[in-house]
Amino acid sequence: MEPTGSALNPVFVGLRIGLHALVAGLVALCVVSSLAAGSPSAAIIAGLAALFLGTYAVGAWVGRSRTASRWAGARLGLLSLEWVVLAGLNAEAIYLVFPLFFLFLHFLPGWCGPVAVAVATVAAVFAVGAHRGFSPAGAVGPLIGAALAVAIALAYRSLAREAAEREDLIRELRETRGQLAAAERTAGVQGERGRLAREIHDTVSQSLSSIVMLLHAAERSGDAETSLQRMRQARDAAGQTLAETRQFIDELSPPALRGSTLVEALHRLATQTGATSGIRIGVTVAGPVEPLPTRVETALWRIAQGALANAVQHAHASRIDLTLSALDSEVILDVVDDGVGFDAGASVRRGDTSTRTSFGLQAMRERVAELGGSLTVESAPGQGTSVVAGFEVRG
Repeated sequence: MEPTGSALNPVFVGLRIGLHALVAGLVALCVVSSLAAGSPSAAIIAGLAALFLGTYAVGAWVGRSRTASRWAGARLGLLSLEWVVLAGLNAEAIYLVFPLFFLFLHFLPGWCGPVAVAVATVAAVFAVGAHRGFSPAGAVGPLIGAALAVAIALAYRSLAREAAEREDLIRELRETRGQLAAAERTAGVQGERGRLAREIHDTVSQSLSSIVMLLHAAERSGDAETSLQRMRQARDAAGQTLAETRQFIDELSPPALRGSTLVEALHRLATQTGATSGIRIGVTVAGPVEPLPTRVETALWRIAQGALANAVQHAHASRIDLTLSALDSEVILDVVDDGVGFDAGASVRRGDTSTRTSFGLQAMRERVAELGGSLTVESAPGQGTSVVAGFEVRG
């Protein structure tokens, strides 16, 4: 069986179709020649030819399953028996040995295939001699056919082996890419944590230490004027710390959210994406959207950004609708496109992260899971895609 998903699949499909056509043509030749010659056994030959073709067709269908190898010997034995009977009745039926060569070499393991080819070649030579008389010329045809079948079978196996090795390499590269991406994310998280620790130490921690010292000094001072001065200094330091903390939080949010609300940022994102892609993008806001925690607003904006990017790059959509709904205790972002869609259920079952689309969806799921939210992806081939993210917020 050839490797599935290989770039050489067209070659394998072409060889398989060619073999089917060869069998059908030879069977037709056998029947037509017997009818044209007015053979008294023409009806028997036609029936045996139909039986041979039916056995081959069943074998070709069953051969596509994983359990095909268990019955390969029995099927080939039945085909061989039918061929021997046909070859004894009709000379043109001898040529059916050529597709049998390929079946022997493909389905029988180890040396069984070449041995079966050799036995069939001898039987074909005797069949030719029985119909047309024994001569060296009568033996050349089956021998050349057997040699060609062996050469083609070896080439086929070489192609199949190369395709399997290529698939293994591609799978390893994908796994390595996933591992590298995970390592990069981990390194990025660790680096961001280190940066946050340094920023907090250099700003908030130092300022709080100064405030504590000023308050202790005011507490120990016996002079009311001095105590009041120290408290004022502590108040000023607290105000400066508060301003630095707000600036620090702003720096953690995406640039699109700095100095603007989430709704304004989503409108700008839709406008910019629509202008660059030519896709109609509608934005709907349901309910009053109050200021949300920075991490939630960042997650919602990033999910909208990723869903729009997937719809533009992979879905080939002509319309995208983005809806932000504010409920009593939940905020919901819904991004719907009318693109080509995909099998979302199969993607989840496989855990596929090989494509950019699935990688983006996985990043969304991880981002939502970190904040305790929910993410629902609904899609089917030809039916578009819906990405719904929800976060609980205090009312």
